Amino acid sequence: MQQPSSNRVVEIILPNVLGYERIAMACCASFGKLHGLRPDRIEDLKTIVAEASTNAMQHGNGGRAEARVIIRLERLADGIEVSVADEGNGFDTAVKDPDIERIINDLEDPVGFGVFLIRNLADEVAYTRIPAGGHQVEMRISLSA
Repeated sequence: MQQPSSNRVVEIILPNVLGYERIAMACCASFGKLHGLRPDRIEDLKTIVAEASTNAMQHGNGGRAEARVIIRLERLADGIEVSVADEGNGFDTAVKDPDIERIINDLEDPVGFGVFLIRNLADEVAYTRIPAGGHQVEMRISLSA
């Protein structure tokens, strides 16, 4: 990972409250626009941050009110890296891709759909355990892709 420059990094700390992922989405959209991300890629960034934040709140933190979700945005030479960290036990990231047609037709619950979206909208994705506790998903959006 590159050494961060202070004007290229933003951190957002959210309470573990569903709906607050919208704050992160708005911040990410502004950050992406300021750093030259195309409008369609800004939408991808907003989606992956919303999905990762919601997963962190519901599954990683298990809905615990005292837990937090920490989002970090960094402008790199070739794109934007965003990480979303929970303070809980994480969640199963090895879920198989859902049957999208069955979900669209309301024949199947959208279990795993968020992970599917993250995998397909981000250029790079990595899940890690945080040594001090919690889990993190790191996602990268390229400026040129």
